[in-house]
Amino acid sequence: MGKFKNVIGKAFGFKPDTSIKTEIIAGITTFFAMCYIIIVNPNQITGATDGRFYNAVYIGTIIAAVVGTLLYAFLAKKPFAQASGMGLNAFFFSSFVLPSIMNGGLAEANYGAGLVIILISGLVFLLLSITGLRSYIAKSLPDCLKKAIPAGIGLFIALIGFKGAGLVVQNEYIGWGLPNFVEGGWTNCAAPVVAAILGLISIVIFNKVGFGWMKKGSIILGILVSTVLYYLFTWKLPVFQFSAIGQSFIDFGDLGFSVFNGSSWTIAFDGIALGGIFNVIMLIVTFCLVDMFDTIGTLYGTCAQANMLDENGDPEEIEKCMLCDSIATCAGSLVGTSTVTTFVESSAGVAEGGRTGLTAFVVAILFAACLVLSPLASIIPGAATAPALIYVGVLMLKNIKGVDMDDLSSALPAFLTLALMPLTYSISNGIAAGAISYVLIKLFTGKYSKKDIVVTVIAVLFLLRFIFVYMYAIFCLATEEFL
Repeated sequence: MGKFKNVIGKAFGFKPDTSIKTEIIAGITTFFAMCYIIIVNPNQITGATDGRFYNAVYIGTIIAAVVGTLLYAFLAKKPFAQASGMGLNAFFFSSFVLPSIMNGGLAEANYGAGLVIILISGLVFLLLSITGLRSYIAKSLPDCLKKAIPAGIGLFIALIGFKGAGLVVQNEYIGWGLPNFVEGGWTNCAAPVVAAILGLISIVIFNKVGFGWMKKGSIILGILVSTVLYYLFTWKLPVFQFSAIGQSFIDFGDLGFSVFNGSSWTIAFDGIALGGIFNVIMLIVTFCLVDMFDTIGTLYGTCAQANMLDENGDPEEIEKCMLCDSIATCAGSLVGTSTVTTFVESSAGVAEGGRTGLTAFVVAILFAACLVLSPLASIIPGAATAPALIYVGVLMLKNIKGVDMDDLSSALPAFLTLALMPLTYSISNGIAAGAISYVLIKLFTGKYSKKDIVVTVIAVLFLLRFIFVYMYAIFCLATEEFL
């Protein structure tokens, strides 16, 4: 056993106190927390269309997740997982697929052109990562933002958990609110919420009074408790769904490598189909910015939680982590899916004790298994993974105590970062608000210095991105009204 542990320890970056069992449990926990992407991403990119387009993106989503997560396992040797990013896939759909549908064409007509844009943004990531500029940008963030980012991510993933449990729903009057339990009924509304709440409480109980494996495995035990209660309360039976894997791979072969089609490059740079060359450039910049700062935010958040920050408060070996992310984005575009990014749900496995690449390896293996099972984790309801995300959100919120709240020049940017991540459902939006407000405060209080130049560039780029998205939305509305 000693030699075996030494071999895999070298492969995955084991430390003296690393436990194989803990790493495996952490990997399973992360997978269950993020496996929803297997179904959600194809629905999001294809506009919920069935058939070959959906099948191609389904296979591409899994392959991209496997490749990206294996990079973390063997290259960075970190317990993080990657998959197609939420938000970015919606932007991909609205920018490329939706215009085809609006013009009466096939949903996948501009799909290849979109993948070309993703590939170029990935190559830009790769260049920034290789030169070290990407990690330099991350390390140049003000200390107040570095402290606020993990706390903001904690609230963000807690909101994801609340939504998954059905405890928080969109409300037309106040934005977010409690569900109507009377209209929703017990089975479809109240039961999932009760199962999630009891699962959350059980995680805390296992963690506080449990022993040995029970204490270390408190999160995954909480997921199992919520799963059992969910099926008991709703009187449903868990069903494994086997995918038509042969047909899915045939469809993937037809569409998955669309980036290699010459027509995809022609459409991407035609300037007409995508709204002009400036539009193409800003699309690349937008995907770059969102992916970069989503990843930076996730790394700071999870590493702070796991005590994996260096003496300067930056993630350990951030250069390798950035390299993994940029390569994964390029790989994702090649197999037919939108930008691949480091998943914030990785923090669930980190909270379970995952610290090495073995955690990521377990996640990758479970994703690969979903090529046969559609998906393997289909029996785990959203109400069961919700407690894990809410619990991790509680753990990450403690980072805000490092911000000097008596100094408003630090407190306001930190607060905007903290609040806008969950309120706008975007990590990068929170960082953008924090960066922009920080620069403005420093400028108008006479405290601006040379060290603030990098964060100023970041703020300006985000401002350009917001202007572009606003103008692009007006263009889309005008086009829709004309049609």
